[in-house]
Amino acid sequence: MALLLAACGGSGGSGGSSDASAPAGRTTGTAATAPGSPSAGGAPTAITRTTTAATPPSATTSPEGYDPTRNAAADVTAAERASAKDGRPVLIDFGADWCPDCVVLGRTFTKPATAALLGRYHVVRVDVGQFDHNLALVARYVDLDSSGIPALAVVDRHGTTVTATNQGQFSNARSMPESQVDAFLKTWA
Repeated sequence: MALLLAACGGSGGSGGSSDASAPAGRTTGTAATAPGSPSAGGAPTAITRTTTAATPPSATTSPEGYDPTRNAAADVTAAERASAKDGRPVLIDFGADWCPDCVVLGRTFTKPATAALLGRYHVVRVDVGQFDHNLALVARYVDLDSSGIPALAVVDRHGTTVTATNQGQFSNARSMPESQVDAFLKTWA
């Protein structure tokens, strides 16, 4: 059983289901990562989810929600394909709606300055449930045992993870100023 920390910290263990369709062969870094994505017209929006054929890649989703019904592996693959074409990195935001730090980070993403920075990325939000959902996909990018949630990973146009928040850089998003989130986004875009 997973240990859930008050600050949405580490999972305390693995277990649960996993997603065997996750992309393989990723390398990971140790720095932090940031989220963001532009609208279909190129102007930044709070969050644009790159998605499967059922929902067009330009469909805007709530920046505060992690949808457990999404095919997260397909969403990441679509974002990586888009990144290969336009050079914008992919920002993967791993979290859950029950986590206050994840909700606060999602709200920060809607603030004008942060939303503009997110436009430099293809953003994918991945639901981790109670540390029992999309675990195979998560493991390709971050270590939830040390990162807690929200956890971010930035993937370059070649599909290589250039940074991941494996030291829990965003697990205290409730007390993080917008300027700190923005600094992270500027660093990796």
